[in-house]
Amino acid sequence: MKKLFLGLAVAAGMMTFAQETKTVSTEPIKKETQPIRFGIKAGGNSSYFSEQKLSLNNQKIGFHAGVLVNIPLSQKFSLQPEVLYNQLGAKSVISSTDVTTGDTNIKTKSDYKTTMNYISVPLMVQMRPTEKFYVEAGPEFSYFINGKNSGNSTISTTTGGITTTQSVSNSEDINKDNVNKFNLGLGLGLGYDITQNIGINARYINSLTDMRNQKPEGTEPLNHRTFQLGLNYKF
Repeated sequence: MKKLFLGLAVAAGMMTFAQETKTVSTEPIKKETQPIRFGIKAGGNSSYFSEQKLSLNNQKIGFHAGVLVNIPLSQKFSLQPEVLYNQLGAKSVISSTDVTTGDTNIKTKSDYKTTMNYISVPLMVQMRPTEKFYVEAGPEFSYFINGKNSGNSTISTTTGGITTTQSVSNSEDINKDNVNKFNLGLGLGLGYDITQNIGINARYINSLTDMRNQKPEGTEPLNHRTFQLGLNYKF
């Protein structure tokens, strides 16, 4: 009888302990969406015109600088509008000659450079395969501010091992009436967050709008092609 009462007491104690024990959830903790962050960015541009073949000789070196805001849409996706001062254009060699007559060698080279300044508003959608690395794509809307065409001609004459060089330069502002004020482009890029605040970004922008206000009949569209490399800082 004592064994029976002892067994009932042990069973009752175990049932009471089981009722008081709390269940611990094993579900993974969901990561919260990151907050909206503001920042600044700046870097270099390398641009040319669509009628040119891609070459180091025709790359116009410029820069971009401005502000950004990164708006997380989910853990993987975010929207990043930017407002940038954007310097585009192209560089090209018009002519180059090398003529030797007797003991005299004459080399001539004429080139020009076009600089076009825009206010650009990229609207990038970013996707993060990993926490620090992202790829991006989206439209870029630009407004033409001003520009300049500059040229340079160089004549080098070598006689008896002695070389003399003459240079002639000229520059003129671009007539705004000849330029399409609004420009639409498509950007593709990738980036990496070096730290929580500092990141690096590379982007290619293909203009879809003819930069000329009036396109001559029988000609192909004249567009910008731009490579960008820069740093950004998010607050």
